[in-house]
Amino acid sequence: MPSREESPLRLEPIPVLDTGPSFAMETLVAREASAHELLDLATGPIPSAALRQLDKVSRRWLAKWENAHLGEIDDIAARLARPGAYFLSVNYEWACTSRVAPGPGRESARLVRVLDWRTPGLGRHVIAARVVAPAGTFVTLTWPGYTGVLTGMAPGRFSAALNQAPMRKAVGFYVLDWAVSRRRVWTMPHPTPAHLLRSVFEEARSFAEARQRLTDAPISTPAIFSLAGLGPSETVVIERTETEARVHVGPNVAANHWEAPGWRGRPRGEQSAERAAMMHCIMPELAPDFSWLAPPVLNRKTRVVMVADASEGRLVAQGFEAMRPATAPLDMRA
Repeated sequence: MPSREESPLRLEPIPVLDTGPSFAMETLVAREASAHELLDLATGPIPSAALRQLDKVSRRWLAKWENAHLGEIDDIAARLARPGAYFLSVNYEWACTSRVAPGPGRESARLVRVLDWRTPGLGRHVIAARVVAPAGTFVTLTWPGYTGVLTGMAPGRFSAALNQAPMRKAVGFYVLDWAVSRRRVWTMPHPTPAHLLRSVFEEARSFAEARQRLTDAPISTPAIFSLAGLGPSETVVIERTETEARVHVGPNVAANHWEAPGWRGRPRGEQSAERAAMMHCIMPELAPDFSWLAPPVLNRKTRVVMVADASEGRLVAQGFEAMRPATAPLDMRA
C-alpha cells in the first residue's frame, strides 16, 4: 500500500456549499464540471443506448410510485442534457463500514463512517453541502446533483449514515440474484433508502424521531442505517428489509452483512466481516489526520471517510482515491 507520505503535498479542500432545501440542483449549478466528470467516470463503460434505456426504466419506476423527488430529478436531467441522471439517482452499488459509539470522554455520541464505491473520482469530487431544512440545518457529504443522502450530520440533532445491505440469495448465482433483486424493486411503492434518509435529515427534530422513522418507514430496497444522537446512550444500528427492522441498541458496527439472527444474504464489497471486526476497535476521535484508517477498512474503493459529533456540531472528513488522500482534511464546525 502506498504510504501517506507519498500523497501530494497540496491537496484541494472539500468545498463547503451553503444551500436551501433544493441542495441537489444548487450543488449541480455550483459544481457542474465536477458532475460531468463523475458521469463520464460512472457511465463510460455503458453504451449510450443502454444508458438511455436504463434512464427510461428508472424514470418509469419513479413516476409509477409518485416519487417525491421526480420533479427535482427531471430538472437535473434537463440541465445535464445527457443520459444517466435517472439511473444514477435510484441505483447504488457500494460498500461501507460504519460505527456508532460514545466519544472518548463518554459525553456525546459519535459516528465513524468509511464509504467505498466502485466509481473513481467520488473521493476527489466530494462536497459538503450545508442545507437549510424545516427541522434545522444539516451537512451532507455528497456530489453535485445527487438527490439522496448517504452520510450526514445535523448539529444538535443526530448523525447518520446508510450502508448497502446484503443481496438476497434468490438463485445462488450472483448475476441472477442481482437481476431478481432489481425486479423486486419494480414492485415496491416506497422511497429509496437514500431518499428516506434525506427526509429524516430534513424533518426529524431528534434522535428518537429519526430512529422511529428509519425503523418504521417502508423502503424500496434493504438497507442498514447507523444513527448517533447527542448523549452517549443514543447510538443504534438499524438493519432493514423493505418492511421489517432489526434494531441493535448501543455501540455497534455496520458493514455489508446482516448481524440479525436468521437474516441471510450475500455480503457486499470485500471482506465485510473483517472490516466490521476492525471497525469495532477504532476509537471515534474527532481528529482530521485519520491515522487509524488502514486495510481492510481502507481499500482500493474507499472514497470518503468521516467522523461526526452532532452534540459538538462538528465533523471531520476527507476524500480518498487509490488508497491515498484525494482532498485536504475538512474540519467543519456548526
